[in-house]
Amino acid sequence: MSLTLASPLRKGALPSIVLVGILSGVPSGVVQPAVAQVAPDPVATFLAGNRGAKGVVETASGLQYQVLEPGADQARPTDQDVALVNYEGRLADGTTFDKSEQPTPMPVTEVIPGFSEGLKLMTRGAKYRFWIKPSLGYGGEASGPIPANSLLVFDVEMIDFLPEAVVRQMMQQQQATDPGAAQPGTSHSK
Repeated sequence: MSLTLASPLRKGALPSIVLVGILSGVPSGVVQPAVAQVAPDPVATFLAGNRGAKGVVETASGLQYQVLEPGADQARPTDQDVALVNYEGRLADGTTFDKSEQPTPMPVTEVIPGFSEGLKLMTRGAKYRFWIKPSLGYGGEASGPIPANSLLVFDVEMIDFLPEAVVRQMMQQQQATDPGAAQPGTSHSK
């Protein structure tokens, strides 16, 4: 098929909207709706750029992490462990929303999914940075100072980890040797 383009200045020339319609396959006189431009998702934009940063690794789930200091051994915590960590949690703008004041015990399965996944990558003595996308964090729900759909950035130091059963046994032994000690979450006066 041969197509001869008529000059728009010549008598009998096709109007440009008809010509565009012919070339695009849209019938003449049909007005196509404007395509709305959606603002880019700032979290997705950040993670896409961060993915190529030196030392940043992305897991299959989309958790991004960077090893700041490697650990001392090869053992890693599992879902049955309690990790003892120092950490600082920040929003993407650098605002700190949580920071441990001392080594903090964290049962691996009782934290947000991205933090749990990151803990299971670490070895004793390691320091990592995690970038946790909303679906691995708090999602569309706000949580205290954390707005909904927030990218979370954590710096984490893995001090140690023990099986939860061992930690529970240690707590029972401590309570048995000091029966006057207050139970966690209760007050006690002597």
